[in-house]
Amino acid sequence: MVKAVISGYYGFKNFGDETILSVLVDHLKYLNADITVFSSDPEFTRKTYGVNSVKSFDMPKVISAVKSCDVLISGGGSLLQDVTSLKSLVYYSLVIALGLLFNKKVIIFAQGIGPVNNIFARFIVMNLLKLCTLVTVRDEASLELLRKYNVNAKLVCDPVYSIDVKKSFQNGTVGIQLRDFKTMNYNLLHRLALFITEHFNDKKIEIFSLQTSQDFDLCKRFEALLHSLNADIKTEIVTDDIINRISGLEYMIGMRFHALLAAIKSGIKTCAINYDIKVEKLATDASIPLISMDAHENFDEIFSKMQNLRRDELLRYAGTKTFEWSDFDSLLITAE
Repeated sequence: MVKAVISGYYGFKNFGDETILSVLVDHLKYLNADITVFSSDPEFTRKTYGVNSVKSFDMPKVISAVKSCDVLISGGGSLLQDVTSLKSLVYYSLVIALGLLFNKKVIIFAQGIGPVNNIFARFIVMNLLKLCTLVTVRDEASLELLRKYNVNAKLVCDPVYSIDVKKSFQNGTVGIQLRDFKTMNYNLLHRLALFITEHFNDKKIEIFSLQTSQDFDLCKRFEALLHSLNADIKTEIVTDDIINRISGLEYMIGMRFHALLAAIKSGIKTCAINYDIKVEKLATDASIPLISMDAHENFDEIFSKMQNLRRDELLRYAGTKTFEWSDFDSLLITAE
């Protein structure tokens, strides 16, 4: 039985990262692997996925787990970037370096690479990746960046496209998914609230908090803003069963990449809020409307574009995205 260790942003209850982990764990279990996940909350990870788990920053246990594994898997998500935190980039790079030091097969799994603005960090990351057994990235920008530094990488779609979405009756509900971010501002929140109360005042509004520690307070503020504009509007803050709740919506306006991906995969009329280049790219590829963080757009036009989206076209776009496991499987099968 091959021993696989997974390193990533796990245990923080972030919807996107936890969904990626669920896809990866399910596939590794299909391959009959013994799985250990580095997590900020090992007990949560053990109970949720039925795997072994080690505290991410318990370095003696991290070193021991890497030393005894056959394959180290880093990802998915955007781990190797220093926009959010240089500290996290150093940590994930250190784990990769441990795998290479102990002569393990190291897989970079469907990551978005960069931006890496710190010159020393960029030197470390690019030279580490050159030594990895398999490097897969989830977007063209990451692929081009790695090609620039002569890193051999393959382009794959996001693994969350692999999730099964149950067909749900679309119940006329509007979903709003917000995340706290450095460019979040009152003008955007106010214009979104006006847009919703003007165009969806007869519908229930579900406000999605996909990482409680970051999003919940912002969602409560937005809910209060909606009620200040329309005291009778029906609202609910949603924190769990996310994919099933999204699949039952009629409309979705969202920020986080994986919330938008889940909505598109469900055939929901979707609008993206452009807080990150990956969201802008998804909106362009899927031909859905896009709202900037300064909210300068004509919202009547946004509403018209959302109404004109067709379920079959959204489903057809999502259907073109199939995660390719063959190279990954070949390494796992030969890793023991």
